[in-house]
Amino acid sequence: MADLDFIRKLIIPADTKIVFLVMDGVGGLPIEEGGPTELEAARTPNLDALAAKSICGFTTPISPGITPGSGPGHLAMFGYDPCRYVIGRGVLEALGIDFDLQPQDVAGRGNFCTVDAQGRVIDRRAGRISTEKCIELTALLRERIKLPGVELFIEPVKEHRFVLVLRGEGLAGDLTESDPQQLGVPPLPIRPVEDAPQPQASQKTADLVNQFVAQAQQVLQDQYPANMVLLRGLDKRPAIPSMKEVFGLRAAAIAVYPMYRGLAKLVGMAALPSGTSLADEFDALEKAWPDYDFFYLHFKYTDSRGEDGNFQAKVAMIEEFDSYIPRVMALKPDVVVVTGDHSTPSLLRAHSWHPVPTMLYSRYCRCDEARAYNERACARGALGNILAVDLMPLALANALRLTKFGA
Repeated sequence: MADLDFIRKLIIPADTKIVFLVMDGVGGLPIEEGGPTELEAARTPNLDALAAKSICGFTTPISPGITPGSGPGHLAMFGYDPCRYVIGRGVLEALGIDFDLQPQDVAGRGNFCTVDAQGRVIDRRAGRISTEKCIELTALLRERIKLPGVELFIEPVKEHRFVLVLRGEGLAGDLTESDPQQLGVPPLPIRPVEDAPQPQASQKTADLVNQFVAQAQQVLQDQYPANMVLLRGLDKRPAIPSMKEVFGLRAAAIAVYPMYRGLAKLVGMAALPSGTSLADEFDALEKAWPDYDFFYLHFKYTDSRGEDGNFQAKVAMIEEFDSYIPRVMALKPDVVVVTGDHSTPSLLRAHSWHPVPTMLYSRYCRCDEARAYNERACARGALGNILAVDLMPLALANALRLTKFGA
């Protein structure tokens, strides 16, 4: 795995364009043993035609057997070692809604959730309440919750998601999460992570966050189904080199969900106005085509339908995405990568450790025997199973943006 300093020394300018088409959580599993995965069940004539002109295989976001979050999965795709650049999800959500995150701030991503009379989580997303309801509830929390010695920001994001930001002196990140990632158990208390570099500051911050959660429970007790909150990714904004600095790319992100826009901004991409639909995203791609070298276009709903356990709905989302492939190819990109940040099988209703079906198109790739974009076809592809962090150097090479190493 080449590191960023190594890649930086090999970068050369070129008048070529790279597109990463990311279907979030695209990898799947059969619902019935021996049956098709979601990709295999979907009718994808355009993706299949592209696969026949591409090199296909799998990417592993972190390492075999490790289930990635969306942040690490995306960082790896963009060429950043996700084990070196660890970023709290709250930072990504805050940046995604254009919150002015300061160096001393600690940001967390919040979910409105549903708990039963015993305080056990029975729905981690409160039935995916509307964004309008989220705005109403965050305003209620903002009005009624006060914490000693810090400034508190509670901002709506989308549907059941919100951002919590604490601003003040002596705060630190490196905190655990209250989301138990399962049903039938109560939310977890927030604590400093083991070996936190600033244990006293982390403990102070954890105490404040736990006070917020306790007060939120009181405020929301009559707001069923959104009668409690879960918090994840509590941390400060890290320093990370930009894609322009490392890869020499003028990079742009097209994503509807704020978290993914925040992640893109963190690595120096311009977050373009992306509308609310897939059609809007491809409109944005076409409009901005002359202005950038690298485009990241993100589609969320393959992931959310997988998390809902809805196999057929995820199939429908894949088929919708397939219908837009001709619009990309009409722009004549030099390199097209189709992949996901992780797998989200409907069978598991969650992210999983399974490698992600991936294909790379360019006029310089050695085409293989794969004639479709799905798990079985990618298993026969010449790309094999590579680490996702190695995908960016491959894209750069196929875009003629890397010189040779050594004499």
